[in-house]
Order: sequence, then structure tokens, then C-alpha cells
Amino acid sequence: MTKKKKSGGKKLTAQQLQIEVLKFLLSHPKKQFSPRQITDQLRVTNNKDSAEHALRQLVQAGSVAEHSKNKFGVALEKLTKEVDELPEIEKKASPRPAKTAPARKPQSQRKIIEGRVDMTRSGAAYIVSELMDTDVYVPPKYVNGALNGDIVKVLLFSTPPRRKGGKMLRKPEGEVLSVVKRANEFFIGTLRKGRKYAMFLPDNLNMPVDIYVPLEACGDARDGDKVVVRVTDWQEGKGRVPVGKVTQTLGEIGGNDFEMKKILINQGFELTHSEEAETEAARIPETISPQEIALRRDFRDVLTFTIDPVDAKDFDDALSYRELEGGQLEIGVHIADVTHFLKPDSSMDKEAFKRSTSVYLVDRVNPMLPEKLSNNLCSLVPHQDRLTFSAVFTFDQKGKVVKRWFGKSVIHSAKRFSYEEAQTILEGKPAESLLQLNIFPDLDKSLKALDRLAKQMRKAREKNGAIGFETDEVRFLLDADGIAIEAYVKERKDAHLLIEDFMLLANKEVAEYIDAKGKTQQEVPFIYRVHDLPDMEKVAEFARFAAELGHPLKVDTPKQLARSFNHLMHAARKNERLKLLEPLAIRTMAKAVYSTDNIGHYGLGFSHYAHFTSPIRRYSDVLAHRLLERNLDGRVYRVDKNKLEEQCKHISVQEKKAADAERESVKYKQAELMRRHIGETFEGIISGIIDRGFFVEAGNSKAEGLVDFKYLDDTYTVEEGNLRATGRRYKKQFKMGDRVKVRIVSVDLQRRQIEMELADLGS
Repeated sequence: MTKKKKSGGKKLTAQQLQIEVLKFLLSHPKKQFSPRQITDQLRVTNNKDSAEHALRQLVQAGSVAEHSKNKFGVALEKLTKEVDELPEIEKKASPRPAKTAPARKPQSQRKIIEGRVDMTRSGAAYIVSELMDTDVYVPPKYVNGALNGDIVKVLLFSTPPRRKGGKMLRKPEGEVLSVVKRANEFFIGTLRKGRKYAMFLPDNLNMPVDIYVPLEACGDARDGDKVVVRVTDWQEGKGRVPVGKVTQTLGEIGGNDFEMKKILINQGFELTHSEEAETEAARIPETISPQEIALRRDFRDVLTFTIDPVDAKDFDDALSYRELEGGQLEIGVHIADVTHFLKPDSSMDKEAFKRSTSVYLVDRVNPMLPEKLSNNLCSLVPHQDRLTFSAVFTFDQKGKVVKRWFGKSVIHSAKRFSYEEAQTILEGKPAESLLQLNIFPDLDKSLKALDRLAKQMRKAREKNGAIGFETDEVRFLLDADGIAIEAYVKERKDAHLLIEDFMLLANKEVAEYIDAKGKTQQEVPFIYRVHDLPDMEKVAEFARFAAELGHPLKVDTPKQLARSFNHLMHAARKNERLKLLEPLAIRTMAKAVYSTDNIGHYGLGFSHYAHFTSPIRRYSDVLAHRLLERNLDGRVYRVDKNKLEEQCKHISVQEKKAADAERESVKYKQAELMRRHIGETFEGIISGIIDRGFFVEAGNSKAEGLVDFKYLDDTYTVEEGNLRATGRRYKKQFKMGDRVKVRIVSVDLQRRQIEMELADLGS
């Protein structure tokens, strides 16, 4: 395909011109320009009347204020976050409600709030605070050294936002007064050594200042090395720079290992555990004393097994199966008893809380706990006694739970199943498991009984309003150096769902038990996993989008929405085009978080829900175990609810960081894989359309590349809703869900960006 050469600029559509004018004014906030000067600077052929119309549209939208220093000077603090974060290859976008210019309050009426910093690429920030219904915008000049994720105090400049007809009319603005708590103290970057001191240049764009490093704090790092630096003194104040210490010199720059470490460091996760934590772990005995076993309910003579991924290294849950009189079944959900080893306020415990979660990148795990606990003492490996915290349920012949028990226990797992191995038994063809089935003939019967109960519980949840989102999870085959050589979509079968269903049951029942205990007298504070109702404005916008793709939805009430989303998920299994709607549907939903305020879990259709089943990798579950244990056997224990709520907030923030890190590692591997196929042609599906071009999703890797309109044979206009683009001259259309043949042109690993071109332009 031949790329068109520029010849003195081009004519932009009205929407494109508005965006380019806004970006231009953003980069020249203090200068004055006439409409003609703007078109000249942009090198476009649109006339001055078009530019003046674009400016007036921006004024009406509230993005540009006529009352600023020049006639159409941009009011930086009034720009929305979407405009502020326009990247080189824009994210898939949809039209946003117009924002009006906020008004300032008199100094005496301003108030101070506390919140978390969400930085943008321009250096501006948005402060997320529970005290406000919307984010607080902070212009770059008022950020005052705050960094992404920091907890800060902010002085508000303007009145709180108002709503009219369901739409937000303005965003409040403010200035950072002080940093209450830093989100990250470790950074990755380049060390520059001088004769008297060294300077550290961070790679992270969200760290806008260099760090001073005394020579004696450089260790064995040399000039130009990539290193990890820990800030030891923030030196807050105008004109002052932070002071740091080199904690690690990294390996080969640009390699897979370096990039994965960089992702972890940039999200604030330490690469290793401290010496103090490792020393504590090393001191823990590896044998279980008879005295400890005597204190626990003994399940060692009950058939017990684990089902996990084939490459799993830690096993934190097991299931047991026992037939009772009268056709009843006793099913035990046995969870690694992490709290037996992890004592409150120990070095291990403090580090576990600080991390709050294990981080699962494509090629590695950054564990919450030292390896001796996560991969050894707490891991429910087969053929060894292990300490557990159990939730045991008695099911009647109709599959209804009629009895439940929670408590400390000891188990002995008879078999470690991979998901694939368990699936062969459920499908009646247990080739690799035949020997084990001869030794434990009840394994076959127990797995099938568990599967039957799981399907019954799943059906009941959906009837009760649970939403069955099943997004594609991409996995990679890696070579010896960790380089991606193949990608595939993880298939979820009955064996996967079986485990999930029993974990959901245990989590729900634990939450219900604690809540009921608090209702008899006074509330028993607990850490719940909550999921709020969706934003119905976003849902309505999504419904319009789905209708244009030929799939109308009924979304007038939350229950209607749940039914419609489930219907969409089922339809998407047969219609590849509808599959594109699944991630968009998820974006309309609220985010699940941890909280002491139990508002229920909308997505699961549960009125009570907690996380109890993964204490090896989630600190929320550690807290749940501690609180549950102290409220068993007729005892009542109430922790300070305010302190617990602060812990909930921290864990929720860490969970988001871990998810971002995991997503970043997938994007890196997708780009790495696509780099092996530069110049090759394949068929893909249009997964998003923006003003610059359209994204094409590539097969099993789910990698997305951008086909830029400027390299096509026409000027394209994107219709409202971003569902299709139409050529002005030849009227050719590109629509969401269309299959197209594309060629990979280039891959930028650092930016995780893939550029494509149409391979069948002439067809």
C-alpha cells in the first residue's frame, strides 16, 4: 500500500478541527491567536470561519472560556480528563457530556478535602475523594509535587458540582496543599554520577522530578546504569528535590526481565521481601505439632483434593467430599490457614498488608508472602498434612444447604488435579487419571457430584440476578528467554466453574454469618466485597450502542439490566460481532471494592459477600480469617470500624495497581508477539473507531493495532457513537465488527503500540 504524501495540509472535519484547536490552545495557554492564525499554525486548509465556528463550539461545551486572557484562550483547569489525556494513539472513545465552566468561590468559603491523586500525562491531576460526588481537577501548576496515587489535602477553588437532568454541570477545582501519604517510594530509571553526587532520572512519566543520590548511596551502580531507587527523604518544598538510595542494579536493559520488573516497580510493588520478613519466615517450623492438630477438626480421613491450573505453584483451596446418612452430602471448602503463620504486626504481616496482593504477570508472580509460606507451608500440596480454615456445608438430596460449619482444621489432600485432568473425568474419559482413580475410586463419583451441585448453584444465582460476564483471558506460550511465541484464549470449562461456584458459596456464607451475628446486638465490623449498582446514564448510552449493532437491551431497572446482560453474553457466544460488546458492557459497571459498609454485590446477585478463599494472595482474606475466627464458638469480637475501613481502602487501591500491572504485562507480550509478525497479513475484526483511525483485534492474541485514516485513499468522517466511519469521496464504510484484512507495519514495544495498514484497500 502506498502512503499518501502531504501537500500543504488537509481539510479536517468539524469534529477533528475542534479537537486539534483544543490541543493547540492547550499547548499555548498564555498566547493570543486569531482564527486565521490558528488554521495557519495547524497547517490545515479549513477557512477562518470554520476555525471560529470550532472555537465557539468549544466555548459552548465549556472547554474554552471567552472571559480568559485572550478571546478564545483555553481555561486549562476547565478541560475534562478525556481531553487532558489524549495520547498519540488515542484510546477507543465515545462522546462525553459537555462540561460548563466552573465558578470560583470567595477565599473565605473554600474548604479542604482529602483524596487520592490520579495523574494525567500533561502533569495535571484529578483528586478522587469520598467527600465529593465527582473528581477535583488540579492544574499542573497547583499539583505542588504530588504524584500519582498519593493521598493529599486539597484546597477547593470552586463550588461543588451540580447535577441537572442527570448530567454533571461542572467539576470542582483545587490546589494540593500537602501530601499526606506517598503511594510509591521505589522508582526505576537511569543513574547519572558526577564527581560529588549522582542524580537519578526516573523512567516513570508520573514522577516529574529527578532524585538526588549521594555517592555513598549508589552502591556498586555505575554511571548510566538502570537502577531501582528508594526515596529516603522527599524534601518537600518549592525548588527542592527528593533524596534517594540505590536498592538494586537491574540486568540487561530492554529485555523481557527488565520490562517486567519495570512494570512492577512503576506500580509501586517491591521486587523482593525484606531481610526481616525472610528471617521470620525461615524461623517457622516445617512440622505440625500433635498439640496443634488436637485443637482442630480433623479431615485427614475424608477424601480431599485440589483443582488448579497446570502451572500453579501455590494451592490455597481444596475440596472434600463425604456421603452422609439419608442421601446428604458433606462438602468442605478448605482454605490455607495463613493466619496461623502470619502474626499481626510482624515484619511479614506489615509487608503483606503494604502489598495487599500478589501480582500475576504473564511470566511470573510477585508474591504477597515470602516463598516459604506461599509455596510451602501454606500450600495445600498432596500427600502432606496441612493446616486449614474450613467452611463445611451439608447438602440435602435436593441440593440445598441445610447446615454449615466454620473453623480451624487439618487436611491431607489425596490428589492434585489440573483443570484439564478434572475435565476429562467430568467428560467421562479420564485417561491420565486412571491410575489415581483405581487407588481412589470415589474421586470420579465425587467430582461428578460436585459438578452437579455447582451447576445447580450457578442456575440459582443467575435466576437471582447474577450477571455471567465471561471475558476472554489471553495466555501465552513463552520460549526459554520468556519471549512470547504464541497466544491463545483460555477456555473456561465445567472444571473451572466448579471450583468458582464452591468458592463463591464459602465467601457468601461467611459474609452472611458475620452480618447475622451483628444483628443480634451490635454490628460486627467486617471486610466485605461490595459491588454497587451501575451508573444508569452509562448503561443507557451503552444500550443505544448495542441497539445500533442490532441487539436492543431492556435497561430500565437493575434487574432488567442483569437479564439483558446475561442474554447478551449468551448471544455473543454465537455472534462474533456481539462479542465486542462484552468489554464495553463491563465498563458501564461499578468497580467491586472492599468496604465495611455492606451494600451487597450487584454483579453476583448476593446481598452479602466477602473474600475468604485466597489468603495466600489477598490480604483482604487474611483480615476476614482473623475476624471470623474471633467471632466463632459463641464469641463476639468487634474491631475498630474506622481503622478497618482505612485498611479496606488501601487494599482496594493495591488491587487496582496489581490489575494495571497485569494488564500492562499482557499488552507488552501482545506487542512482543506481533513484532515477530511484522509484514505479515491476517484477518481481524474492527474493535474500535476513533477520529484518527480504527482498531483491529488480532485473532487469539487479542492484540489491537491502529489503522490510521491518513494512509487510506479518502478522508473519513466518524459518525456519532463511534460505530462507523464513512469516506467523504468514495463513501466506503468501516463498521464496528467488520472483518478486514490487515498487515502489521510496525510495533513500538515501549509504548505497547501496534500500527497496521489495510492489505485489501483495492477490494
